Amino acid sequence: MNQETAASPSDWVGRTESSVDQISHNLARRVAATLGQPAPEPGAGLPPLWHWAYFQEPVEAAGLGADGHPARGGFLPPADRRNRMWAGGRLEFLHPLIVGEGATRTSTILSVEEKAGRTGALLFVTVRHDYEQRGRLAVREEQDIVYREPSPPRTADPAPLPVAEWSETIVPTSTLLFRYSAVTFNGHRIHYDWPYATGEEGYAGLVVHGPLIATLLVAAFQRAHPQLRPTHFSYRGVRPLIAPTAFAAAGRMAGEGVAQLWAGNGDGAVQHGELRFASR
Repeated sequence: MNQETAASPSDWVGRTESSVDQISHNLARRVAATLGQPAPEPGAGLPPLWHWAYFQEPVEAAGLGADGHPARGGFLPPADRRNRMWAGGRLEFLHPLIVGEGATRTSTILSVEEKAGRTGALLFVTVRHDYEQRGRLAVREEQDIVYREPSPPRTADPAPLPVAEWSETIVPTSTLLFRYSAVTFNGHRIHYDWPYATGEEGYAGLVVHGPLIATLLVAAFQRAHPQLRPTHFSYRGVRPLIAPTAFAAAGRMAGEGVAQLWAGNGDGAVQHGELRFASR
């Protein structure tokens, strides 16, 4: 099957693609500088969720859509006149990706589903990514992407935030957003192009990346519990976060081997997550 013969977005289910990359030490250093965290040395394990900076296939400018993403209808299904969002996902951390060594990502479209939301029709696409290194599966991920019709973004969540057992206050500056876009080779203009974000997609300002928020949530957990090792992580976006609005990366224990994580501020939750862990 190819995009010329595909009749509907559901025809993309089952598509696969593979990408080979080097878990470069230099790029790990750039991610570390962006996040304000120590950089792993060659031979050490890449921290959880830093793999999002790798396996980003370069697309020339002529192959980009108006939003800065690669034009749709290639690996991902077409969704004309809709705005793309990273809605959430689930990950299993089996083995750390080793800095300085090659690795492979195999991506498969698991599902494409149309749903009706409060603001109009939504197209949900779930992609599985298998990251392999040294002949074994290192990370398994399911990523949820949603394409929504243009509509006013949600600005607040009325549900009260949980009581935190640990919390870090983060101010997502425009510089942080730009650098994270750079290290993840993310061209989506809502993260760095204020006129586009406000005029074309209807946001109140620059939008903080959902993956960046998730990465900061897991990092806050690890700083609060250095003796524990994440094994599984699931997360979902609640509403967009507009820079430079400060937010808390917080959490609490929710049972044996389970922690509840969230990002939020005075306007309510931005992202919820559940992290499973084991002792180091």
